[in-house]
Amino acid sequence: MQDKDSADCVELKQRLAQLCTQAGREDALVRIACHELESWYLGDLTAVATAIGPAGLARQQGSRKFRDPDRLANPCQELKRIAPEYQKVSGSRTIGPYLSIENNRSISFNVFISGIQRLIAEGATI
Repeated sequence: MQDKDSADCVELKQRLAQLCTQAGREDALVRIACHELESWYLGDLTAVATAIGPAGLARQQGSRKFRDPDRLANPCQELKRIAPEYQKVSGSRTIGPYLSIENNRSISFNVFISGIQRLIAEGATI
């Protein structure tokens, strides 16, 4: 898994899949977080509020901006604006355990989860 950042999604995914194949891991699942991993956090403001605050943040989930967080140009900046305590590494570690796999507005997060679920259903070792 990798952030898209400013790369072309298709080219990035092909390059990563090629690297996996070269490493003897043809069975690897390659997923791209659009645009940044923070989009996943913005897709679940309940998780952000629970992990780092502020309280009441989850009420903003229905606003136009957060209905499709993958469309935001700079999710990291947006997350820092609404949750000033957020720091990239420690924030990710803190928010991650609270992310809901059933109720996230980020399409790239949902594609990632469905890929993991598919691998599990196929009996893959993860």
